Amino acid sequence: MAPVATSTDKVQESAAPVKPLQATKVFNPFYSPPGGDDGDETYKFAEFKPSFPNLSWEPLKEVAVVDRGQFADPSKANLLGSASKVKHLTPSIGTEILGIDLRQLTDAQKDELALLVAERGVVFFRDQEIDIHQQLDLARHFGPLHKHATTAIPRNGLEEVHVVYNDKTRRPDPSAFSKLELWHSDVSYELQPPSTTSLKVLTGPEVGGDTLWSSGYALYSSLSPGFQTYLEGLTAVHSAALQADGNRAAGLPVRRQEVESIHPVVRVHPVTGWKSVYVNYGFTRRIVGVPKAESDAILQFLFHQISENPDHQVRFKWEPNSIAIWDNRVTVHSATFDFWPATRHALRATPHGEKPTSVEDYERETGKEAKDRQVEIWKQQGVEVQLNTKPKTAKARGYND
Repeated sequence: MAPVATSTDKVQESAAPVKPLQATKVFNPFYSPPGGDDGDETYKFAEFKPSFPNLSWEPLKEVAVVDRGQFADPSKANLLGSASKVKHLTPSIGTEILGIDLRQLTDAQKDELALLVAERGVVFFRDQEIDIHQQLDLARHFGPLHKHATTAIPRNGLEEVHVVYNDKTRRPDPSAFSKLELWHSDVSYELQPPSTTSLKVLTGPEVGGDTLWSSGYALYSSLSPGFQTYLEGLTAVHSAALQADGNRAAGLPVRRQEVESIHPVVRVHPVTGWKSVYVNYGFTRRIVGVPKAESDAILQFLFHQISENPDHQVRFKWEPNSIAIWDNRVTVHSATFDFWPATRHALRATPHGEKPTSVEDYERETGKEAKDRQVEIWKQQGVEVQLNTKPKTAKARGYND
């Protein structure tokens, strides 16, 4: 019997015997689709188990997206005033809100939630009875919904739902991937990658299966002024090829032809105006127009900063009916695969955002100066920090030979 989670039941691990390791399929959890199934048809959430219908979708075209955060009251009085507790989990990223029922949000509260998520990167809620249809409706408030070309959709045919699923039939193979590879921003290869994204856990392990988020704002702020300026002038290729190849290798359909897109290495959030590093190990393949050795060195440095700097990260312990809402434009995240043979099952709703905007384009189009988030926070706290933003000019040397 697979683990079953309800709003009142504690998540319990299966008492059924585990198959021998040699009979269990091993996999790379990032590029391999979640095709395993323990065969338990009595599982409470069986209709949301993964399926791979043989469908064919047209390429995505650019659509107009208006960020709802721009309509929010900056004080967020409607949203935060209704909460019983608001708790920032780290200085740079992550806030937990208690006492809010996501099913009952007004449009004004939804707009303020979009702004809060844009500022804090990820916001967590617990004990949420919101069902998948209500979750999709909430996500539609933030933008048109993405349909994933390769990963599973639920058996019940909801094409706009991304299924996260793993049970005892599939054991992550540590020889097939490194933990660094798991860090990603969802489908960043799309022309208009996601914005305010939500994930609700249906079933989870008693221990393990946490998710970590890392702030692209904080990464940008941690860099030297000269390196910041250099990165602001770069673009990078984001590719869907490996996910598509994973499906084909498994004999599964690719519902929409894989794409590659070129996005700025530093993008600006359209509402906060803050700069964020926008690369991730999962999908960013190379920097455009620089030697390969230089591209590799820069990307590896940024990937390691994303995954290894705890000052930029928040870690969330899931419980039944927990939901996380994060901004895919300014964060990178990674699941922990430390829970096998327990079941971990969640559903994601994924709105499209705008095309990523470079610092130069943002400033030209808006007439505003793009900002460093950390500097702006310090200003709000009454702290003035002098940054050396101009490179020093070397003095000419005289020679007496």
